[in-house]
Amino acid sequence: MLIELGGRAVEYRFARRRRRTLGITVDAGGLRVSAPMRAPWREVEAFLREKERWILAKLDEWAEAPRPAVLRGASGESLPYLGIEHTLEVRDGGRSVSREGETLIVSAPPSRVLTTLIGWLKMKALESLTPRVAHYAQALGRPAPAVALVGGRSRWGVCAADGTIRLSWRLVQIDPALADYVAAHEAAHLVEMNHSKRFWTLLASLYPAWRDARERLELAGAALPIIKGAA
Repeated sequence: MLIELGGRAVEYRFARRRRRTLGITVDAGGLRVSAPMRAPWREVEAFLREKERWILAKLDEWAEAPRPAVLRGASGESLPYLGIEHTLEVRDGGRSVSREGETLIVSAPPSRVLTTLIGWLKMKALESLTPRVAHYAQALGRPAPAVALVGGRSRWGVCAADGTIRLSWRLVQIDPALADYVAAHEAAHLVEMNHSKRFWTLLASLYPAWRDARERLELAGAALPIIKGAA
């Protein structure tokens, strides 16, 4: 669908859902609009025009965001670790990874470079994320939950019904403050297994700057390199 905002023709995807309010999202896929089942079109368009400046600013921000590179496991390539770009130095040898300044030295047979690197990133992710989840759970008066890792690029974390928290290992690649937001978000689900007003109030008590972190996380995630064969 199209609407004119600020003299620009803006394309957007529209869906009616069982919800009480209008909602908009801008990400790498563009503008998405969700509306209650019976919301009249005039309210939808008025809402978009009210949010015009924000929508256009976000569309421009995403248009300027770097596109992810494909990491093939060669010396000289770079990838972020803890939010800082690191250069790969690949050596033929036993399977290990070490960090020297802003260089990641990967020793592995040529066919195992990426799997060795991914294994190391997963280990570091579990080491760094587990205590952060425990910290936020303790702040809520809950015992430290089990933490597991998942792959995928579109979902950062999930809190299962049994209390297990599963987090994307790719969080170890971004700014730790943003990874902290995800840890706090999922820990809050230990108390509120929903996204109700109570949940967002609870999250704000754990991580006051969650709104800013959520937006920064989307941009940071979209720019992460695509690692061939990663799951």
